[in-house]
Amino acid sequence: MVLLQDLLGGENFSQSVNDLAADFRRTYSLPGIGQLGLVVPYVESAARALEARGIGPFAILGGSPLIWLERGENRNVSGTMGLAYHEGIELELLQPMEGSDFYKQSLDPKGRPVVQHAGFFVEDVDRWAESLVAAGMPVVVRGQLKNGPVLVQFAYLDTFKEAGLIVEFITLRIRGRPFVPPPGAVRGARWREKVLRRRRTSTI
Repeated sequence: MVLLQDLLGGENFSQSVNDLAADFRRTYSLPGIGQLGLVVPYVESAARALEARGIGPFAILGGSPLIWLERGENRNVSGTMGLAYHEGIELELLQPMEGSDFYKQSLDPKGRPVVQHAGFFVEDVDRWAESLVAAGMPVVVRGQLKNGPVLVQFAYLDTFKEAGLIVEFITLRIRGRPFVPPPGAVRGARWREKVLRRRRTSTI
C-alpha cells in the first residue's frame, strides 16, 4: 500500500511520484505520471485536510459517468471526486462509489489517502492499453466522463501484481479536440481545474 503522506514526506514530491513503478514503466515505455488516484473515505473532508496543508484548492465534482464498463459489464455508478494539483501532479480524490466496489477495495482502515492508481495522459486510451492487455494485464474498467466542453475517456488496467498499483490511461478532448498536457503544463496553471471548475462543486 502506497500512502500519499509517504510521498509528501520525501524531499521531492514530484520525484517520489515518478519513482513509482519505475521499472514497470520503463519496460512498457509509459510516459511520465500525470495523475495520482487517491482513495479516501470522504472526498470533501479529505480535500479540506489537504487544503489546510496548502495543497489545492480542490474542485469537487459528483455524479455519474456516461460509461462505466467494469470487467465487461455495464454498471450504473455514481460518486464524488476532487481535483487539484501539487508540484505538477494532478491529485484525484476518490471515495467509494454507489454501484461498484472498485475504489472501496483500496480504502485504508485508518482513513489515510491511498494511492490506488497512477494516471497517464495519452492521445488514445485503447491504443496504449493494447500492449498491456497483450502482456496479460486486462482492462478492468473502461469509462467516459463529460463535464461541459471536456470529454474524458479512461481505462483502468489490472497491473497491481506487476506494478504495485493500477495503471490508468486518460484521453482528454476539449470541444472535440484531443489534448495531452505536456510535462509540467499543470504546474501553476491548473488548466483542467479552470476548465472543469465554474464553481467549487459541479456535476460529472
